[in-house]
Amino acid sequence: MSKEAIIEVRGLTVEFDGRTIFKNVSFDIYKGEIFVILGGSGCGKSTMLRTLIGLVEPVAGSIIIGGEDFIAASSEERLRILRKFGILFQSSGLFASMTLAENVALPLQTYTSLPEDHVMDVVSLKLNAVGLKGYEDFLPSEISGGMKKRAGLARAMALDPQILCFDEPSAGLDPITSASLDELIINLNQALGSTMVVVTHELDSIYKIAHRVIMLDKTEKNIIAEGDPKILKDSQDERIYNFFNRVPAE
Repeated sequence: MSKEAIIEVRGLTVEFDGRTIFKNVSFDIYKGEIFVILGGSGCGKSTMLRTLIGLVEPVAGSIIIGGEDFIAASSEERLRILRKFGILFQSSGLFASMTLAENVALPLQTYTSLPEDHVMDVVSLKLNAVGLKGYEDFLPSEISGGMKKRAGLARAMALDPQILCFDEPSAGLDPITSASLDELIINLNQALGSTMVVVTHELDSIYKIAHRVIMLDKTEKNIIAEGDPKILKDSQDERIYNFFNRVPAE
C-alpha cells in the first residue's frame, strides 16, 4: 500500500434541507488501501460515499481525485474522472431482465468500442474473478443474494477502475456469505492493487479487511477517529471504545 493519496478530501460540508450531515471534514485515501468509512446510524457514512462519487453535491469543500478537482470539474470532466470508479451498491444494482453476462457487458458496450467477442472475453474474466464462472446465462432472480453481490462486483470491475467502492457490502447476507465476500475483497485488493472504499458498520468485516478507517459521529458531524481498527478498539474515547467493543448505550 502506497502513502500517495488518490483521493484528498478537504473541508467537505454536506447539508440536506438546511440540516448539516457533516461539516468541514478532511481526510486522504491512499492508493491500494482498503479504506473503511464507519460510524453509527445517521452519521452520514453512506452520504460521504455518495458525495465522493458525485451523487451528492457538497455546499463547501473540495475532493481531489488523482490530482484533479472533482467538485470544480465540468460535467464532461466529471464523467471522465468517474471512469476511475467502480461501484457496488448495497442492492447489487443488477438489471433484473438481463443475464449476469449482459449486466457485466453493459459498461463495456456503453463506454468502449471493443468488438463483441472481446467484450464477452472480458465478461468471462470478470465473472471468473468473483467465482461465478458458468453463471453467465443466469438471471439475477435465479441466484442467491451473495452471488448477486459478486455479479455486481464483476460489473463494477468491468472497466478496470482504479477505485472500487462498496456501500454496505454485507447487508442482507448471512455470516458465512459475508465472510466469503470479505475474503474476495481482500484477494482482489492484493491481486489488482485497486484502492477500495468501503462503507460498513459490520465489525467482523471491519477488523478483517480494513487497512485504515475513519469514524464519523452524528453529534460531532465530523471524524472522531482515524487509523487501524485493531488499535482504535482500545481508545480512551468512550464513544470510539463503545462502538468497536459493542458496548450498548445506556
